[in-house]
Amino acid sequence: MQQILLLNGPNLALLGQREPEVYGTETLRDVVARVRAAIAEQAVLNDFQSNSEGKFIDRVHAAMHDGTDFIILNPGAWAHTSIALRDALLSVSKPFVEVHLSNVFAREAFRQRSYLSDIAVGVVSGLGVTGYELAATFALAYLINRKI
Repeated sequence: MQQILLLNGPNLALLGQREPEVYGTETLRDVVARVRAAIAEQAVLNDFQSNSEGKFIDRVHAAMHDGTDFIILNPGAWAHTSIALRDALLSVSKPFVEVHLSNVFAREAFRQRSYLSDIAVGVVSGLGVTGYELAATFALAYLINRKI
């Protein structure tokens, strides 16, 4: 079976509590369950969340050797700040989709630039938790076809 890694960055453990008008009311546990259900018959989902950039990058590095075939990544604010995360993703050479719950293009100017989007195979922005499910469906199709 294919292995998909779902990575969630800073503050995403507070989903359902933090700014529900922006990020919705579902918890991160709910999101993981939805993604797991969406791919259950075709892939295994591993998930990880951290507010620590170093631990997050260590988990990206581990994907190089742990059987991960594809990464679904909500980097949170690190999308706009972390060249280290960009370098980590480049170094592991795993295809990934960047996911954002809110429409970053309708928010503050600093959120409209991502250090990751140009190296991702796709970006989902502004579709709430449904964006994770769409990313998972895309990941399966990508792995089957090995192309976009």
